[in-house]
Amino acid sequence: MGCPVAQAAAPRAPAPELFTWEFAADPYPAYAWLRAHAPVHRTALPSGVEAWLVTRYPDARQALADVRLSKNPVHHSEAAHGKGKVGIPGERSANLMTHLLNIDPPDHTRLRRLVSKAFTPRRVAAFAPRVQELTDTLIAGFAERGEADLIHEFAFPLPIYAICDLLGVPREDQDDFRDWAGMMIRHGGGPRGGVARSVKKMRGYLAELIHRKRETLGDTPAPDEDLISGLIRASDHGEHLTENEVAAMAFILLFAGFETTVNLIGNGTYALLRNPAQRELLQKSIEAGDAELLATGVEELLRYDGPVELATWRFATCDLTLGGQRIAEGDPVLVVLAAADRDPARFAEPDVLDLTRRDNPHLGYGHGIHYCLGAPLARLEGQTALATLLTRLPDIRLAAEPDDLRWRGGLIMRGLRSLPVEFTPTRP
Repeated sequence: MGCPVAQAAAPRAPAPELFTWEFAADPYPAYAWLRAHAPVHRTALPSGVEAWLVTRYPDARQALADVRLSKNPVHHSEAAHGKGKVGIPGERSANLMTHLLNIDPPDHTRLRRLVSKAFTPRRVAAFAPRVQELTDTLIAGFAERGEADLIHEFAFPLPIYAICDLLGVPREDQDDFRDWAGMMIRHGGGPRGGVARSVKKMRGYLAELIHRKRETLGDTPAPDEDLISGLIRASDHGEHLTENEVAAMAFILLFAGFETTVNLIGNGTYALLRNPAQRELLQKSIEAGDAELLATGVEELLRYDGPVELATWRFATCDLTLGGQRIAEGDPVLVVLAAADRDPARFAEPDVLDLTRRDNPHLGYGHGIHYCLGAPLARLEGQTALATLLTRLPDIRLAAEPDDLRWRGGLIMRGLRSLPVEFTPTRP
């Protein structure tokens, strides 16, 4: 009797190339490879910084809440954070580091508690009519043309004007904020140093605005008091936010809050246009006055192709093991939300868009103590924008081939540069 013939092992597919333009257009096959073969993977980023990418859902969820992974860049083993290679360019020189994305407990606990006193669900809910008004006004600006670029004419201006109104930036100054925000969202597509200059200008303006509001702040808050006034007023046992903390919080709400919503609206609309059966299901639900599918649908769009591809930077404060990999003290760790939210071990048919999905604990807004404080506002804006678009422009369709669309470069966010659409012209 002869010996059994050994079967040759199937060759493993080569590791994918990361952070190319092709990768930006569709990173999900590469993330599937990493989940299967290198779920905690050390790689060189385009900036030259080396970091660990965490791609499986359980590892990602653990990392997001792991107290050994600090948000404070002083724990980085390299000096790269001082050169703007991690974090937001210009925030250090503009004295805007003391916000929730850069600090740990106990400072984070104190700051979040104070900010939560001002940025309440009640304040966000009361803002809903203004979000609807902005949405209607923007759509009216292009509805009669029968065509539009939904990023530049809708998804971008809606959240920047909304957050300016919420913060209390006067209407006559909001176009300046739109210009500064536009520079920051380009991710290197503008002039060299443009992001840092925009951050500096925004910081100077916020300091002046906070000073003016502090001088005119009354003893009793008005029912429609703006958020900056609320941040100035917020106190806990007599302890208030400092002026630098108010400015840093207003800045991060603008910086992080508006771009995530731009991408939620842009990516979400694009996903619906690429999945006509799901889009039709949502339209019928909206027409019937059923808000339930809209709510679950926005959560599914966040999971399927969310606005934040990688969670913001974390740094190991000691040697630790994550997903079977040894991570050294000082190493940067980036949780790949886009990969974790398509992990087949957690989500059934993860590459399928299913607006009726109920079991959907996606990580699009993070997890743990750094769970996104602005999630209620983003949900409000996303639901309002998508419902109004599908109602006002019921036959909206792509006006470009998907392969011709370009995605913005950048490490953290995921969003389209433009989204050309066509529809039957309508009158306001």
